[in-house]
Amino acid sequence: MASITIKNLVKLYGDGFPAVNDVSLDIADGEFVILVGPSGCGKSTLLRMIVGLEDITSGDLLIGEERVNQKAPRQRNLSMVFQNYALYPHLTVFENIAFPLRLRKTPDAEVKQRVEEAAKTLELTEHLQRKPSNLSGGQRQRVAMGRAIVRQADAFLFDEPLSNLDAKLRGQMRTEILRMQRRMGITTVYVTHDQIEAMTLGDRVAVMRKGVIQQVASPRELYERPVNLFVAGFIGSPPMNFLPAFVRGNELELPFVNVPLSEETKNKIGDHQLLIAGIRPEKFDEIGMVEEQKKARGIAFNAEVDVTEWLGAEQYAFVPYEAHEDIAKRLAELEKELDSEQMRTQMVVTLDPASRIRDGETAELWLDPTQMHLFNPHTGENLTLKEKAEEPAGRHSAPTDDGPPVKTT
Repeated sequence: MASITIKNLVKLYGDGFPAVNDVSLDIADGEFVILVGPSGCGKSTLLRMIVGLEDITSGDLLIGEERVNQKAPRQRNLSMVFQNYALYPHLTVFENIAFPLRLRKTPDAEVKQRVEEAAKTLELTEHLQRKPSNLSGGQRQRVAMGRAIVRQADAFLFDEPLSNLDAKLRGQMRTEILRMQRRMGITTVYVTHDQIEAMTLGDRVAVMRKGVIQQVASPRELYERPVNLFVAGFIGSPPMNFLPAFVRGNELELPFVNVPLSEETKNKIGDHQLLIAGIRPEKFDEIGMVEEQKKARGIAFNAEVDVTEWLGAEQYAFVPYEAHEDIAKRLAELEKELDSEQMRTQMVVTLDPASRIRDGETAELWLDPTQMHLFNPHTGENLTLKEKAEEPAGRHSAPTDDGPPVKTT
């Protein structure tokens, strides 16, 4: 096992396009780090640079204490699990798992021992003599993981390994991967576009956008303290509501309610008169469902519900509104980049499943304004972070949406 250190890594293609742009990140020995972001953000390219399948334009890559920029993939002692399994159809499960050991001319007795140990870990023992065509998708992915395990590599690299599986199997495989990583304690870098995988698997998550790391933090910190609009919009399901917010003296005017501004908040937003207010759907409630001692901490307001969705364990209400032209344009750009739903035309509210609010009705809702984030509509910066977000060990880039990377140490 080994740590992975990425220093100012850049990948430029022939046309000058920066697929990875000045990325720095320290991954500790035994840590599980997720690279997440929308398609084209550079996460898979960064992973391929680590394993040696993509050349490094500039910067340094260290595995342990050794610089490996010029080393071939086979010399880096890393195991990679791909999206498409990459199994040999003519070989049994046993021989698929044993393949990297056969290449190294490992003695048969050791091959048998290591394959059987990996198969036991992944619950594949009874399938060792079957061919991949006779396995389910989840079993095939476990075979691919078994091949990675037997190598006894310094780190595991996963490139969207669950994207070909159905929803139920993805849930099962997430649990298996996490248990395996915890049991083995091996350094793991995992690429995904699925935020559920990112939030449930990683010790830390690096959110990428256009080749730049936006924020590196624990899943909880990303959710509670996003540094900019991009991170706030990407993390969370349903995504955070972004509402136009006008500063009117000591109040903030939102589409449905005016919120008092504390002196602390006024100092943080400075001279801005137009902001984007970010409120997660679950920070709202129906006034009748709020405990009496809690009501005084928030604000009640009325809103006309357009559509409701009842899903059994949860319920959502959709409340339409008209956004200011500048805000609508900014959110339309963010929607396109995140491939998200309509952020600029409706607010989503999470309701108690027992709520009887129906389509077309006026609901009396409740909001705790201390749970609201205020963003600069031009740079995307989160203005309401009380202090600099807690920095995990290691370096990373923490840019605003439109500005250059800000180096943090």
